[in-house]
Parts: sequence; structure tokens; C-alpha cells
Amino acid sequence: MPLFGNTFTPKKTPPRKSASLSNLHTLDRSTREVELGLEYGVPVMNIGGQSLKFEEGQWISESGGTVSSKEMQRLKRRNLQLEEENNLLKLKIDLLLDMLSETTAESHLMERELEEMKIHHRRKK
Repeated sequence: MPLFGNTFTPKKTPPRKSASLSNLHTLDRSTREVELGLEYGVPVMNIGGQSLKFEEGQWISESGGTVSSKEMQRLKRRNLQLEEENNLLKLKIDLLLDMLSETTAESHLMERELEEMKIHHRRKK
């Protein structure tokens, strides 16, 4: 028995209220979308005064932007030209690497033959 009596007597907690007093959780998905406005549509953003929307996996300018159609065509041609140049340079690098590999292999073969000739020459002496 404790000396000063039982000093720790916790109070009982009151029962919790229901998490939601709304009956929206009982509605089907389509009704909830209408009620709660879950039909968002396409994402839209405004950057530097230019409005863009996301459609079919790409950002498309809504306002047309400040770039003219002539400028857009020029940029597309330039982009195509740079892609072709890039492909050509990649091809040249591949060819140069092949040539380097071939030359290195030939050099190793020549070194091996030279060593064999030296050994053969030393044996004859």
C-alpha cells in the first residue's frame, strides 16, 4: 500500500466524434466529382506573360507567344540541321574509333612479330 495513497488516477477519455459528418464518402465517384469539383481539366500555367497548357504530353502555347511563325519555321529548320550535323559527327567518331582500334591491333601484332624475330635472331648467334 502506498504511503500517501493512490495519487495517479487518470480520467477517462471521452468517446471520439465521427471523423466526418458528411455523407459524401458514401457517394459514387461520378457524383463526388460533380459535388466536389474534381474535374480539373488540362493544366495551365503562365510564365513570362506567355500562357501554356499541357495537352497530349506536350506544353502548347495558348497565346501564340512572341515568336512569329516565320521564326518558328527557321528554328525548326535550324534544329533539324543541327540534328543532322550531330548524327554525322557521331558517325565520324565511330569511324575514327574503329580506325584507332584497327591500328592499335596492327601495332600490337607488329610488336609481337618484332619480339619473336629478336628472340629467333638471338638463338642463331
